[in-house]
Amino acid sequence: MSRPIFLLVILFTGPLLCAQEEQQIEILNSEYMEFDASIGTGVVKYVGEVAFQQGNILLNCDSAWYFSRENNVHAYGNVHIIQGDTLNLYGDELRYYGNEKLAEVRNNVTLVDKETTLTTDYLDFDLENNIGYYERHGHIVNGDNTLESRAGYYYSRSKLLYFRDSVVIVNPEYTIYADTLRYHTVTEIAYFVGPTQIISPENYIYCENGWYDTQKNISQFNKNAYLESSEQYLRGDSLYYERDNGMGMAFDNVELYDSAQQIILLGKYAIYFEDPEYAMLTDSAVLIQISGEDSLFVHADTLKSVLDSSGQYKIIRAYYKVKFHRPDMQGKCDSLAYLESDSVFQLYGDPVLWSQIHQLTAEQMDVHMAFEEPDYIELRNAAFIASRDDSIQFNQIRGKNMVGHFKEDQLSHIDITGNGQTIWFGRDEGEMIGVNKGESSNIKIYLVEGAVDRVNMISSPSAILHPPGDLPKEELYLSGFIWLEEHRPKTKEDIFHWIEH
Repeated sequence: MSRPIFLLVILFTGPLLCAQEEQQIEILNSEYMEFDASIGTGVVKYVGEVAFQQGNILLNCDSAWYFSRENNVHAYGNVHIIQGDTLNLYGDELRYYGNEKLAEVRNNVTLVDKETTLTTDYLDFDLENNIGYYERHGHIVNGDNTLESRAGYYYSRSKLLYFRDSVVIVNPEYTIYADTLRYHTVTEIAYFVGPTQIISPENYIYCENGWYDTQKNISQFNKNAYLESSEQYLRGDSLYYERDNGMGMAFDNVELYDSAQQIILLGKYAIYFEDPEYAMLTDSAVLIQISGEDSLFVHADTLKSVLDSSGQYKIIRAYYKVKFHRPDMQGKCDSLAYLESDSVFQLYGDPVLWSQIHQLTAEQMDVHMAFEEPDYIELRNAAFIASRDDSIQFNQIRGKNMVGHFKEDQLSHIDITGNGQTIWFGRDEGEMIGVNKGESSNIKIYLVEGAVDRVNMISSPSAILHPPGDLPKEELYLSGFIWLEEHRPKTKEDIFHWIEH
């Protein structure tokens, strides 16, 4: 025998088989028989309702040649092998080797083993060890699953199928395409080895190692695993997925991509629900809003993506020790929310934002985006903007609330509402001409390339230009001033560095 499976069986069981007493095939029934000495000594032809038996193996057929000296049978027409009360094997032709209990069945072959039915045109079946092998395409039905492959092994005792080459599993809910696959007919669990695709109306899954419990619709995918669902893409070193719940978990090198919003969420652990849509990522969690060279990178302990009350737009929340960076804007806060419906970033918990030379602080900030660029920013309660004039002096703007407007990625003008105060250092061609201190209920400040160009004090104004050196040091700082430059994430790598203050 040249086939690998049977060589292995002989290698490991050969001494035992030789030690066993060979069991002769017995003829139970036939309508007609004849001897043909021209074929060989002890060769008998049986015709009509032929039946043989060897131990617990029964063989029925229309006609057969029995080779008594070799203990073999060549059977033709309506071949039917019965072993015990579970296994039935059908075909058009058979070569049965009684000493090895090996059946080579050809054409219109069907194997029925309780809940499993295998059809093919080529099957070798070792009835001693209950192992079958085909290499010219097989079709298996097991429960709700239909399986096909070019070649495969069936281990009847362990109820295990091993498929290779062009493997397909068709289930009412999905279809699996694999290179190599093991399938247990009792548990209905499929084990993948090699590139595997799982396609359904809801999603697409790819992996190169893993398993799928087709009864419970639970699966584990490893090695280059990813899941595509609607406009979402989830990948990780390993994925766990419960189809009935629409729940997935990803571990290590996790990436969740939203193609509609051009947002990527990264982390080392993620949990994801399809309906209603929900995702949470932790451990080195990062949000990336893709915008070419101006992409925004946000890091936090935890990221969550949920749907708003309308069920149409996402809200992405970042919790604890939030830092973010993009070339024209950086910041830090305790927590952050991104509202997809309005393209707004909301910053909470001691927020600080840096834009070019300016540092902005308030109790809460809302950064409004337009076409993936900052449009305007709202600073609510204890609003403060500061910029360095020189190594020891700072231009400052303070008020209850502010709105800063952007033009070409820079602050162009600022509206201050309530208790407005300013300190800025006037200069003429680089030389300081004085310190301007002003107060007004409402103030509008215009900037050119980051520097104060003019100030309009709209309500109850009071402003004095003090000569250089005229004011004591303590009067050069507005109440609430704090300079936090050491906390600024100047590169996208800095978003992972947190300094307490």
